[in-house]
Amino acid sequence: MSRMTPAEMAGTIGGGLLSFPVTHFDAQGRFDEAGYREHCGWMLQHDLAGLFAAGGTGEFFSLTPGEVESVVKAAVAETAGKTPVVAGAGYGTAIAVEMAKSAEAAGADGILLLPPYLMFPGQEGLAAHVEAVCKATSLGVIVYNRDNAVLNADTLARLCDRNPNLVGFKDGVGDIELMMQVYARMGDRLTYVGGLPTAETFAPAYLEMGVTTYSSAVFNFVPDFALSFYKAVRERDHATIMAGLRDFVLPYVALRNKGKGYAVSIVKAGMTAIGRSAGPVRTPLTDLNPAEFEELKALIARVQPAPIKLAANG
Repeated sequence: MSRMTPAEMAGTIGGGLLSFPVTHFDAQGRFDEAGYREHCGWMLQHDLAGLFAAGGTGEFFSLTPGEVESVVKAAVAETAGKTPVVAGAGYGTAIAVEMAKSAEAAGADGILLLPPYLMFPGQEGLAAHVEAVCKATSLGVIVYNRDNAVLNADTLARLCDRNPNLVGFKDGVGDIELMMQVYARMGDRLTYVGGLPTAETFAPAYLEMGVTTYSSAVFNFVPDFALSFYKAVRERDHATIMAGLRDFVLPYVALRNKGKGYAVSIVKAGMTAIGRSAGPVRTPLTDLNPAEFEELKALIARVQPAPIKLAANG
């Protein structure tokens, strides 16, 4: 099976909705490969432009490098070439380089470079970090602009000049001025991915800045809603977009904001709510409390197209 080139990977993910599957854990907190693969297979029954293994929603920050490799291998095996697999990489430069090499060996099609650990480096240091990862792999690399890893337009342009496999820019900052500077400078040299939680909230505005796709965490448990909302965004169907925001997205965001770290916890709770539990989140994250879980179940029932079996939280 031939692997996608960086340009092919970037073009493919830019043409549809992106899946960021949760990572399944068993009762002892170990990676549950069978459960994860089954979930990826279920998601692949829907129309996906890319599957991001061990990303933020997949609790990348709680996985060891060895576990990241196991998750990526499982995703590659399950997708079997149906859609590109993009693997998470991050932490310090040396670890990120090793993760990128590991992902390439595991059969991934691309790298999502998450922010480095703890430090707030300047532009020169960030550029060196990104370039080291790009030089370490032949895969297409997507930089995740957020938190302590915010590249400006000048730095990004220099990196693109020197690294042909730097093909994607995922925005998790929400700085519209910066996003416009990047898009005006780089145009179609990059594929742009919306990465603010919850991405559906920002998707209509971001489309006007060249961001044709985004990472949908809710795809994990309401895939039909996620796809219909994405379709409405791409078609600029204002009425459908606003109905989706009112009925589900904005109440979901309000519930997510009740606890720190809930951007991931609420997704795993949603999985449990539809009878497809992926296990608990790993500490330092915490799961939703029972009242919040009941609120989420009621919210899901508003947009779930078919009756579901509601399981107890846990």
